[in-house]
Amino acid sequence: MMIDRVSLAAAIDQTLLKPTVGYNEAAEWIERSAEQGFAALCVSPFLTALASQRLAGTGTRVCSVCGFPLGYSNTESKAEEASHLVQLGCHEVDMVLNIAAVLEGEFEFVSDDIAAVCAAVREESSGMSIVKVILETGYLNAEQIAEACKVAVEAGAHYVKTSTGFGPRGASLEDVSLMREVVGPGIGVKAAGGIRDLDTAIAMLDAGATRLGSSSGLEILDALDARS
Repeated sequence: MMIDRVSLAAAIDQTLLKPTVGYNEAAEWIERSAEQGFAALCVSPFLTALASQRLAGTGTRVCSVCGFPLGYSNTESKAEEASHLVQLGCHEVDMVLNIAAVLEGEFEFVSDDIAAVCAAVREESSGMSIVKVILETGYLNAEQIAEACKVAVEAGAHYVKTSTGFGPRGASLEDVSLMREVVGPGIGVKAAGGIRDLDTAIAMLDAGATRLGSSSGLEILDALDARS
């Protein structure tokens, strides 16, 4: 794939989800990242208001996480968290589905869990914010990934996403290709987890990803500049 800097930046959610990062470090990181043209900056929930304030007027969206990183919060808690994130200025909510329910084949529960978050985000944002559903594919086989994708789309998700970055492994090209095949062209696929260099980023896009989650977005753009 041939790609320019603007297009690559627009495909990246520049991510800062380390549990040790507070306001001061986050503010410096946001300042470095804000004018790079990233699709979104993805921050931990307590940093959402800060990101919203610092990104106002930049065109870069605010993303945060819900039920993160384990996915086993009660559905009501996830929906409330998602609603609160939107109130704080979040445009994109990346939620973790209930992994245990997927593994046990309880897909009606999985559907209800996702639908509750999607409904909360839709209501709070008047349909302006979106939901990405994190499958944590490192725990799942191909059949489970496919079924989870179908359920997520039917429940109202705008994207399906591979990984939290805190699970047993990150994204794989096989995951991304399968997810794209299942959801079709109208739903986003976000590859996340282990995307730290330009070649990996491009390979994920070639496999069908429309968004990349990475804590190395600046380095990836620098590598593209160096290659040009």
